[in-house]
Amino acid sequence: MNNYNNKRTQAPPKDRECYFCVNGLNDSDYKDTRILQKFLSGYGKILPRRRTGSCMKHQRKLALAIKRSRFMALIPFVAK
Repeated sequence: MNNYNNKRTQAPPKDRECYFCVNGLNDSDYKDTRILQKFLSGYGKILPRRRTGSCMKHQRKLALAIKRSRFMALIPFVAK
């Protein structure tokens, strides 16, 4: 028997809200590395929307800000 499709073993999905919409931030600035670090994995990869809960508009701006910050050497490309 395949237990992977058993719905009783899965936890209900968490309702996540966009960090930028909740706090009233319009844009994510590439110079604000403290906020950008929240949206990076331990290896320095950009976390997906389903993990961070950001809306599509802010996820696109966030990815652009992270890429700019990497290019300016404020955030490393690879953490480990």
